[in-house]
Parts: sequence; C-alpha cells; structure tokens
Amino acid sequence: MDERNSPGKKNRYIFGVTLVASVGGFLFGFDLVIIAGALPFLETDFHLSPAMKGAAVSSAILGAIAGPLFGLWFADRLGRRKTMMIAAFFFLVSTIGTAVAGSIWDFNIWRFVGGLGIGLAMMSSPIYIAELSPPHKRGVLVNVNQLSNVIGINLAVIVSYFFSFDGWGWRWMFASQAVPVLFLMVGLMLIPESPRWLASKGRMEEALAILKKVNVAKMAGQELSNIQKALGSANGGFKELMRPGIRNALIVGIILMIFSQINGVNMMLLYAPSILAEAGVSVGSNAILSSIPVYVFIFICTVAAFGLIKRFSRRSLLIASVCGMAVAHLLMAFILHRHWPPIATLIPMLLGTGSFTLGLAPLSWVIISEIFPNRIRGKALAIVCFFLYLSSFITAQFFPVLTHWFTEQYNDPAGVYILFALICTACVIFSWKMIPETKGLSLEDIASLWADKPVNKESHSSAFV
Repeated sequence: MDERNSPGKKNRYIFGVTLVASVGGFLFGFDLVIIAGALPFLETDFHLSPAMKGAAVSSAILGAIAGPLFGLWFADRLGRRKTMMIAAFFFLVSTIGTAVAGSIWDFNIWRFVGGLGIGLAMMSSPIYIAELSPPHKRGVLVNVNQLSNVIGINLAVIVSYFFSFDGWGWRWMFASQAVPVLFLMVGLMLIPESPRWLASKGRMEEALAILKKVNVAKMAGQELSNIQKALGSANGGFKELMRPGIRNALIVGIILMIFSQINGVNMMLLYAPSILAEAGVSVGSNAILSSIPVYVFIFICTVAAFGLIKRFSRRSLLIASVCGMAVAHLLMAFILHRHWPPIATLIPMLLGTGSFTLGLAPLSWVIISEIFPNRIRGKALAIVCFFLYLSSFITAQFFPVLTHWFTEQYNDPAGVYILFALICTACVIFSWKMIPETKGLSLEDIASLWADKPVNKESHSSAFV
C-alpha cells in the first residue's frame, strides 16, 4: 500500500490539521479563564465593585458577541482558514493591550478586542473541523476543539498561579498568551482550506484533492458528489434559514447554545477562585491553588468524553450530563446554606464541571457544527454564536451582582444555584423533546433529515431518537 494513502498517514494528517484549528479553542479557554486568576489582583489594583468585576470578566464575552457578526462575512467570503487567521490577529492585539493596560477601562477595551477573536475562532474552528472530518470521526474530532479548550483552561490556571504575585504578576498572566497565538499564526499557514467551502466556490479540484487526503479516493469522490448535490439544492441565502426544517434546526441550535452558557457551570469555571475565596479560602494564590483540582478534573473528563461520544448516542449523553449538573447546583446550594467548611464546595464544583465537560460542553459544539446544510452553515453558526455569547455575557456580567444580592438578602448565595438547577432541568426537557440524533450521519444526510423530517412531536420518535 502506498504510504501516502495508508490509513495511518491519513489519520495523522487530519489529526494534525484538527490540532492547528483547535488552537482557537485553546485560546478561548485560556483567554476566558486567565481572568479568573487575575481577578483578585485586578480587584485590589483597580478597586473593583461587584459590577466592575462582572465587566472585567464579561468584556471579552461582549467582544465575542460581535465576533460572529464579522465572521458571518469572513467565513463565507474569505474562507474558514482566513477567518481563523483574522481571529489570531485579534488575539495578538489583545494580548499586548491587556498586558500594558493602565486602567480598568483600557483593560476592558483590549479584552473586548480579544473577545472579537474568540467570536471569530469559535465560529470558524468547529465548522472547519466538521467540514474536513469523515462522518465516523466527526464527533471525536470536533471534541478535539473542546479538549484544546480545556487544556487552555488548565494552563491558564497554572500560569495564573505561577504569576500570582502583587505588582506586575497579573500582567504577565495575559502576556503569556502570546505563545499559543504565535503557534496558531504559524500553523494556519500550513493547513488547507475547508473542502466544502472550496466546493461552494466552484473549486472542485482543490476540494477533491483535500478530501483524498482524509479519505480513500473512491469515498472522496462520492463525498464530493454528495456535496455538489447538496449545494445544488440550496440557494445559501438567509431566506433558506427560514424554511420549515432549517428554521427548526436554527431554533434548536440557538436554544442549545444558550443553555450551554446559562447553566451556571461556566460561572464555576470563570469565577472558581472567587467562589472559593467567598466561601472562606483566602484570596490570591491560595484560592487559585485550591481551584486547580476543578480544572484538572475537567481535563480528565474531556479525555474521557472521547470514548463516551464514540460509544453513546448524542442525546442520551447530553441528557445525562445536564442531569448531573442540576444535582451539582442543588448540592452547592445545600452546602452554602448549611455553611459547611469551604473545601466542601469543591464537591459540587467537581460534579458540575465534570458533568458539563462529559456531555453538554463538547456535544453542544458537535451538534451545531453538524445540523446545518453546507451552503448556510457559516450564516447559521454566526447567528447561533451571537446568541451564545450574548447569553454568556449576560450571565458573566450579572453572576457576581446576583450572588452579592442573595448574600446581602439571605446571608448566603445558595439561591443562585437553585436558579441554575431549574435552568438545567429545563435543558433536560428541551434535549429530550427537541435534539435530533446525528451520530454516524454525513453532513449532507443530516441536512436532508432536517428538511424532510421537521422537529415535531410526531416525527420525534422516529427520526430524532
């Protein structure tokens, strides 16, 4: 067998390409969580109120809201790869700006710029990976983006602890992001464009050449033929998003990603050192150190998720994940209300973040990267990601304020976690009723499934189970 066409060679190629594309996920995790370690020091240096703390965290998310609006044009006109390049540039500018910021307002502006990069990267990276992946590997490969995200989260915590000293420590936390940013910039020069985007632009020979690198020649030709048929049956405009079946896919994608942000577990990640500090662990490096088990645990769970995604259906894993998150929030509320020792808060944090990482975190991205037809995937993902980051911004902005209010009114923040438990319960019902099963289907087959079998009560038991 020709070494160039061997399965091992193809697997190494697609994994290498996926690894580069997933650096966007790494930077997403690193950029959003590095603030968790820096927040106690920012609070001291800039005398932050609860609302200002929320703004320091959510400024990047606010930028991420705008990112998909720009990415909508970039991803369709310039391509997935060039969109990731633009995201890398925004990351670099943000890295420099946040490290030298002279006031909290300067800091928030540069965090906003980084958020633009997050919005672009987290819209284009999953699309790129999904469009390049063979159907039987798509779930696992898209989860590489989530694994990269979690690695970024863990390294952000380690970097935060290493630089957790007064003075310039928090500045070095943000400056350290330059290393993965430069890696992403170099890597993007070496990987190809998405074959489905190339096909949508009529560049069939280039698309076929790339498909042959990830599939045997016969399968590559058949896949290109399916892509051409799918492209020929759709106009790719915004009007197509309003077609009955596709409209259902868009609504499901939007609601799923909103749930992925407002479930409360993300707040455990973003505010882990602050939550532990408020529970009684002293601020600064001790709180950062105490939160490390949470971040290490989610890394372990992310690795475990590869096997679970491969073995179980999307829907069953998703529902089990959210149930675990609801239980974790109720447990956190009980511990805080009963004023148990601060270290006890690690138990629900581990349960909640572990459940989130095993199911909802990776599967939300896998599902939304699969459910839209090729011609409108960029537009649909832009709209979905807009709502994702809008809900994430609202949650991050008001979490500290809401926690402060419950503490002032009832002398503990337990009510916040009861609210999150109710949200998770609603997510379980939604996942059971509305999420289709897409495991093992090609992107073109999934698009046809939506068009032919709209999500409703009658078709749920057949096409969507």
